[in-house]
Amino acid sequence: MKRVYLLAVVAIAVAAALGIAIAKHSGYVLISYGSFRYQSGLWAALAALAGIILAVLLVRYLVGLVLTSGGVVNPWSRRNRSRRTQLAIEQGQLDLAEGRWASAQRHLHRAAEAERQPLLYYLGAARAANELGRTEDSDNLLERALERQPEAELAIALSHAQLQMDRGDSDAALVTLQAMQERHPHNVQVLRLLQRLYRERGDWSALIRLLPELRKDKVLPAPELAELERRAWGENLSLAASREGDEQTARQSLERAWQQLTAAQRQEPPLVLAYAEQLRQLGAESEAEQVLRTALKRQYESHLARLYGLVRGGDLARQLQTAEGWLKEHPDDPSLLLTLGRLSLQNRLWGKARDYLESSLRVQRNPEACAELARLLAGLGDTERSNQLFQEGLGMLDERLLALPLPEVVRA
Repeated sequence: MKRVYLLAVVAIAVAAALGIAIAKHSGYVLISYGSFRYQSGLWAALAALAGIILAVLLVRYLVGLVLTSGGVVNPWSRRNRSRRTQLAIEQGQLDLAEGRWASAQRHLHRAAEAERQPLLYYLGAARAANELGRTEDSDNLLERALERQPEAELAIALSHAQLQMDRGDSDAALVTLQAMQERHPHNVQVLRLLQRLYRERGDWSALIRLLPELRKDKVLPAPELAELERRAWGENLSLAASREGDEQTARQSLERAWQQLTAAQRQEPPLVLAYAEQLRQLGAESEAEQVLRTALKRQYESHLARLYGLVRGGDLARQLQTAEGWLKEHPDDPSLLLTLGRLSLQNRLWGKARDYLESSLRVQRNPEACAELARLLAGLGDTERSNQLFQEGLGMLDERLLALPLPEVVRA
């Protein structure tokens, strides 16, 4: 309230001062230009000038107000177009996140056509179309994105390859990724998708050829890359013998695959296991026994010990003696005890085989040990215990099997 009074006093003082100035000094203004002459008192001229300025400002304000109102009302105004585009972006992204694919495709396509930088919206619309099974629409949207932003070729190609993989078109995805690898040989995402695609296709030879690039460009963490490398070489060994027709050619193919490994790789248990298993399947059991024996002497590994009991070496007694030597350091390994039981069976040592197999089952209930002991007991005439072990082993192979309903006659 005091401020109002103060302002009123100031206004009265200014008006009084202005009135005294006008009364004492009326002034004179003369404007002459050619035949035009204007003369007036100073204060009247200043008042006219202030009026003109106020009129110009008022007209400007009114024109702006009319234009703004027209923009709000006119659906084709720039303001409304921008607003509709923003709404389409927000709704399209929400639809995409929540899985409303048809709505997402429609809104994001509309946003992409209106925006100056449309890449992300085209990619989102293409993904939505792909989820709907509209592969042609998806590809067309990506082509349109490339037309609008050709500098984003790599990003568009990576998205295209991912969508092709998602729809199960691995051949097309491979073509896309290989083309990008030629143009961008050290791109981490291209290499990452390529190694994933090779794994899904089971193309282990191609993956092996890609391994140096994966290592050089640090595409995967070191432990993951090492595991991938072991698996690739192991699968390659497993498939080597099956690629050719006759046994001799298959054996040569297996040996070539084995020799491709480094000396260090040929000592890794998983790779030794894959190689020995293939030798066994090709009938080269004596060679498989030698490979396993050498590997187990160098580094004991339970899976190798299990396979050692499945191969038949040249000297069965020596093979059993070798395996019994490992028992001193690994007395509680169920795989080794199973192997000793199997080797005892090979040597026709029925009592020793029974002891080893029962020891294996005491350490770990295993369907293989159950089956081997059941076969032995059946041969020894203990059919009741044999049948029990067969049932137990069957239940461990598939616990759901015994839970299924059976006919009354069978249960009786």
